Amino acid sequence: MTKIQIELPDATAKAAREAGLLTPRALGRLLNQAIRRKRAADSLLAIADRVAKAGIEPMSMREIDAEVKAVRTRRRRRAGRH
Repeated sequence: MTKIQIELPDATAKAAREAGLLTPRALGRLLNQAIRRKRAADSLLAIADRVAKAGIEPMSMREIDAEVKAVRTRRRRRAGRH
């Protein structure tokens, strides 16, 4: 285990404490979520660089919307929520 110490403005620390966010478990969960988001963003940017280098035309908003809907439909089916 690693012990860390941080300095926060009093108001932020008070609000975080009142929200139950200053426990080791809550802080660990928050950091893990931030790490996942950062990795996802980094991955997206790397993919965007490869797409740009490959000269692939951007998708229209209609195409993007159709792809998002298709992914959501597949996820709902996998979760058993037709």
